[in-house]
Amino acid sequence: MRVATGPQPPGHHARWLAEVAPRLKALDLRPLTLLQPRRGYTPDFLAPPPDGPVDSFAADLARIAATPPAQARAEIARSLAETPGAARTATGRLLLGAEPAEVVRLLAELVRAAWEALVEPYWARTRALLEADVAFQAGRLAAGGLDRLFAELHPSVRWHDGVLTREHGGADHRDLAGEGLVLMPSAFKWDQVVIVLDPPWQPTLIYPARGIGTLWQGAPSDAAAALARLIGRTRARLLTGLTEPAATAWLAHHHGLAPATVSEHLTVLRATGLVTATRHRHEVRYRRTPLGDTLATGPTPGRPDAHA
Repeated sequence: MRVATGPQPPGHHARWLAEVAPRLKALDLRPLTLLQPRRGYTPDFLAPPPDGPVDSFAADLARIAATPPAQARAEIARSLAETPGAARTATGRLLLGAEPAEVVRLLAELVRAAWEALVEPYWARTRALLEADVAFQAGRLAAGGLDRLFAELHPSVRWHDGVLTREHGGADHRDLAGEGLVLMPSAFKWDQVVIVLDPPWQPTLIYPARGIGTLWQGAPSDAAAALARLIGRTRARLLTGLTEPAATAWLAHHHGLAPATVSEHLTVLRATGLVTATRHRHEVRYRRTPLGDTLATGPTPGRPDAHA
């Protein structure tokens, strides 16, 4: 719902958002979206912590509906306080003024409606992506332990001397003391890593699933197929997916490729003038050149290289 209704660009979910737009217009999700500030607290009962492998959406929905009313109201009040003026809106007054048990039922029903309209039609492919990520990460853990697992889990995550950190992660700190850490791949949290430390969650790290760039791929257009024949499928994927500057590690995670493979293909694309590289702090980021733009997106009328 954040991707579908938030102010941020949909990023790699643009194709999905275009498909669900008609169904989205038929939903009034304001009671839910008001409780999901871009930065701040979202009620924990709306996203109950997983206590095992994926079971069913019905089981998760039942856990939401069973939230004690007093807990729900306290969490709703905390969330509304994160956004100035939210509690004074008509929706905010409804969430705080109605009987808490009725509010829980309302929110659970909206979650169900959002699931059926926005996620369920695409759940088979989404679940396959998540399960593939879990299998891949489990294999890395078995082969090389935590050092191997965290080395390429996500570019913003660092593991050193028994401490896991996230770049730009703030000052929050928690000693696990034997609690363990849940690693949760996400298909829709595509742009960043989220670390959850507050109860009732077990300490959890939510990260973009590996290969998320393939989730909404449809049948290639004639132009895309021709580009793949010209420079190869993998290089074509990297070139067309390079819509903004990105580093090798990010591209590898996004496309589900080994960093060495990505580096090799980027070297070829750079040597042929399709991408260029610039250093940004501790990493090298690649971007398409005008020639690369033309190959990836087709010529734009009026652009100097359109008739080259």
